[in-house]
Amino acid sequence: MSHRQKPEILHREVVARSRLFQIEQLHLRFANQVERYYERMKGNNRGAVMIVPVHQGQLLLGREYAAGTHDYELGFPKGLIDPGETPAEAANRELQEEIGFAAGELILLKELSLAPGYFASRMQIFLAQSLTPSKLEGDEPEPIEVVSWPLADWQDLLERADFSESRSVSALFLAQKHLKLK
Repeated sequence: MSHRQKPEILHREVVARSRLFQIEQLHLRFANQVERYYERMKGNNRGAVMIVPVHQGQLLLGREYAAGTHDYELGFPKGLIDPGETPAEAANRELQEEIGFAAGELILLKELSLAPGYFASRMQIFLAQSLTPSKLEGDEPEPIEVVSWPLADWQDLLERADFSESRSVSALFLAQKHLKLK
C-alpha cells in the first residue's frame, strides 16, 4: 500500500449540478509542487449496494431499463443506502423490492469504488443466500424482469451482450471466488 502524501486541495467549487449529481472542480497542489485542476462527480455520499442472490442453485438477476445505454440490461439487484440504514439492511430491502426475496444470510464480498478518478462513490457487494419470498414496493417505473441463471453456468453470463455492466461483472467474479465455482 502506498503512503504517498495526498495533494493539497487549494480550492474547490461546484461548477454544475443536476437532480442526481454535482460536478466539483478541485484546484490541487501535489507534493512536488505541481498544480492541476481536476473535476469529479459528487454522489450523495450515502453509498450503494449490489447483491448477488443465489437461490436453489440459481443466480437471480434482473433485467431493467438503463438510461445510459437506452436499452434493457441484465444485472444484479442494486440501489442506494437510505439514511439510517446499514449497508446490509439496504441490501435486503433492495432484494425484496427488485426480485421479491429476502436474504437469511448476507455476506459482504468487497467494497468497490466506481470510476475513482471521476466519481466519489463506493458500492458494497453482498452475496445473498437462504432466500425466502418477500416483496416490498420499490421505486422502479416498471416491474423488473427476474431472470434465473444456473449457478454452474455462471461463465456463460459473460458471453451475453446485455450482461455488460462492470459492477455486475465484478460482483459475479467476487461471488465465484467466494463460492469456489469452476
